[in-house]
Amino acid sequence: MPFLSHMLLQFSARMNAWATKWAGTWLMGECEINDCEIDGGGIGEKQGLLVKRCRFLEESGCASVCVNSCKIPTQNFFIQDMGLPLTMEPDYETGECQFSFGLTPNLATEFDAKDTPCLKRCPTAGSMRKWHDGGATQPNRCSLMDGDED
Repeated sequence: MPFLSHMLLQFSARMNAWATKWAGTWLMGECEINDCEIDGGGIGEKQGLLVKRCRFLEESGCASVCVNSCKIPTQNFFIQDMGLPLTMEPDYETGECQFSFGLTPNLATEFDAKDTPCLKRCPTAGSMRKWHDGGATQPNRCSLMDGDED
């Protein structure tokens, strides 16, 4: 990669980490900028963002909602619309999520994310997984949702 292209990618990754921290904290929870792995096996200084306890994951309690409503759409937005590789790695045990700006998602990690079993605390008892995988025509209603089904 030419030097100027590398510098622009590095600058863009750092700026997106910073902007995501300041614009997304209200949605995701407390965040901190950190160093992360980037394409080529290097370490991107201040190109990562650690969401310390993701509110989205915590409130949904569902790995399928995390992957299909947050991780994949967000990665696709940055890659397709912003032209910046992004890999998001949720940790279902701690509730953390590592954003790595400048790291292209690979097939193995994406498969692992989609193959994550339902969490024990999943309010839909696994029906969202079946629905996202095409095995159900409609998911069970989430127990956290209010109101009557129409």
